[in-house]
Amino acid sequence: MPLPNRVTPSGDLEASSARGMLFGNRGGRFHDVATQSIRGRPWASRHWIICQCDFKGRAARFRDSGRLVWDGSRYTELFFSDDVTALAAGHRPCMECRRDEAMAYRRAVVTAGAFATVVPCPALDAQLDRERRTGHAKRLHSLPYDGLPDGAMVRIGAAAHAVKGGRLLVWSQDGYKAAIAIPRGIAACLTPPTSLAALRGGYQPVWHPSATLIGAGPD
Repeated sequence: MPLPNRVTPSGDLEASSARGMLFGNRGGRFHDVATQSIRGRPWASRHWIICQCDFKGRAARFRDSGRLVWDGSRYTELFFSDDVTALAAGHRPCMECRRDEAMAYRRAVVTAGAFATVVPCPALDAQLDRERRTGHAKRLHSLPYDGLPDGAMVRIGAAAHAVKGGRLLVWSQDGYKAAIAIPRGIAACLTPPTSLAALRGGYQPVWHPSATLIGAGPD
């Protein structure tokens, strides 16, 4: 049975048999090893990162099939369908296994003017923590649809959508399902402002392959 280790754009955890492209954690262990269930709040610290699934030979362990995952005590292993999902949930690229992406993200935030200079990761984590949640609840940011960068994610009703090529792609754990027109007005944006700045500043997130297949054609 799949574990509740798949992250949604809202930052929630759910069980899914779909495979994740990326791996990550939230700064430590917050699951119960014996029951393989979540205990209390779904994070251990403000250090929410996005990692590779394969790094220094650990690929055999980091699978989202439930086998060997959540058996250890170091941290709670999580999986994301893609970078866009992980950024919306409030994570950032890991400085160890995704160092190039992490440095590109940090430079892009400066390019977009969110910070005057490249800041240390703890300061970045603190800022993201303020932006991604209000207490235990997901924090939404009311922003105009006009000007949201590709890779931004918004909530319409209960569904998450990603901005790409002038359209909104409907999100699911299995991939993006359809492309719809971007509405006018104000969006309920899931992606924290710091990650929006990174996207505006040129950070190129990893997309699920379905995003390319759907494209940005008419409804």
